Amino acid sequence: MNDIQPITLPGIDPRRPLVIAGPCSAETEEQVLGTARSLAAEGIRICRAGLWKPRTKPGGFEGVGEAGIAWLQRVKRETGMYTSTEVATREHVATALKGGVDLLWIGARTAANPFAMQEIADALRGTDVPVLVKNPVSPDLELWIGAIERIYNAGIRRIGAIHRGFTSIDKSLYRNHPMWAIPIELHRRLPRLPIFCDPSHIGGKRELIAPLSQQAMDLGFDGLIIEAHCSPDCAWSDKAQQVTPEALAYIIRNLVIRDESITTESLTELRSQIDKLDDQLLELLSRRMRVSRDIGQYKKEHNMPVLQTQRYEELLARRAGQAGQMGMDREFMRTVLQAIHEESIRQQMEVLGK
Repeated sequence: MNDIQPITLPGIDPRRPLVIAGPCSAETEEQVLGTARSLAAEGIRICRAGLWKPRTKPGGFEGVGEAGIAWLQRVKRETGMYTSTEVATREHVATALKGGVDLLWIGARTAANPFAMQEIADALRGTDVPVLVKNPVSPDLELWIGAIERIYNAGIRRIGAIHRGFTSIDKSLYRNHPMWAIPIELHRRLPRLPIFCDPSHIGGKRELIAPLSQQAMDLGFDGLIIEAHCSPDCAWSDKAQQVTPEALAYIIRNLVIRDESITTESLTELRSQIDKLDDQLLELLSRRMRVSRDIGQYKKEHNMPVLQTQRYEELLARRAGQAGQMGMDREFMRTVLQAIHEESIRQQMEVLGK
């Protein structure tokens, strides 16, 4: 996909970040217009509003649907803003395009369904509208790439990804865990693909939008899609993660956008040190695995089980505590040790199988 193009629209500054903002849901014409006017006054050029709202359970507000198209058209006429909305079916695509919506995005639930993605791709064939694809709800990079490829294969070249975090059963600070390694790997695999961050859905709380937006910029993301509402506390959906247009403007003004093109001699030297340390880590791990194989041989000769659960739990707790004392995240160290332990077990099982 070397011919993917940037998400550009006439008259919009190409510098990072490209900001798409507006209410989670289009609720009333007054709400949409009021929010859009305030956003336009703050320099935001692309207005987002959800017309069709997929809800986890029936009975909640599921959007105004096609009626909201006229509201977005009025936003465009009165503010000069571009408009965007989420689509989940062939009918949504047809309605949005007929109504002149300038940019479409595909939600996390839809991105997880190849049948739905193919239906949308078929509906988009022959058009030139920019399309953004959110990550699936589960941390499945291949599924995300597959969804993007379906849109690409339909002939869309102004295509991008939206990182909105991943559902997790673990308790977390976030509504959806960011798992930054996954969008980083997406960028490595598809370096020309623009990536946007959705800090509203990752954080789930308005106070997390600023730090998450800064993290996205530090990682080189191309843009942000943020939920903004003229009266967030009165929103009909996801009110806790929406900010006022004025608060959004403050967040954007205070972002630090780092220059990716500057590489100093000092940075080159530091990277060289990292490379050397990584080489040493690999050598240490190799030596550790040789010891694991020796342990496997001993257990084989003495008819001992491979897995020693009590020792493993004690090791995890002790090393995680040491990592915390050394300024590292305890959960990071647990993850590292779990991976090392899995490889040690594999090495021992290989010895036992001989």
